[in-house]
Amino acid sequence: MHTLTANDAKRHFGELLLSAQREPVKVSKNSKDTVVVMSMRDFEELEAMKVEYLKHCFKSAKEDLNNDTAVDGENFLKSL
Repeated sequence: MHTLTANDAKRHFGELLLSAQREPVKVSKNSKDTVVVMSMRDFEELEAMKVEYLKHCFKSAKEDLNNDTAVDGENFLKSL
């Protein structure tokens, strides 16, 4: 992943947009990674993956409840 400083991103914004179409670009400010600029397609794919993961988690939790294999949260935390 290519990294730019915030100043470089500002000065070369058009190039940043073109680069982000090919791969995500990390932008740092004060030597700290601050944001990632990515294409809309990549963003939509990432959001779709998050939705699918949440659906999987809910389905799994529902199956655990139906099979009476759910773990009580308080007891789980105490076991840690």
